[in-house]
Amino acid sequence: MQYCLTLELENNDDLIAEYEKYHAPGNVWPEVVAAIKEVGITNMAIHRLGTQLIMILDTCDDFSFEHKARFDAQNSKVQEWEAFMEKFQKVDTSSSKSAKWKLVERIFSLDEQIAAY
Repeated sequence: MQYCLTLELENNDDLIAEYEKYHAPGNVWPEVVAAIKEVGITNMAIHRLGTQLIMILDTCDDFSFEHKARFDAQNSKVQEWEAFMEKFQKVDTSSSKSAKWKLVERIFSLDEQIAAY
């Protein structure tokens, strides 16, 4: 499966540059990378346009966001990373931490179009 999520960064060039530095190859904490893979995410990419982030997740067939949320809640390194990243992100403090990234609805897929013919 493939999912797309979005999140907005704080509108601050210095914070955005620092956020990108922490996401450069080799800079994401290894425990966080291991946790991402352990829940069934086979690939993840984050793209940025201005302050808007788009995350593309490729997952195994039995992946679930609910399982990931439970797993992450029990992983102290993931919790530490998430808390640290919040200084860069526009976070609605009235919502749960698991709701920082918003799932985007897919409305078109070329593969599905071709298969329909």
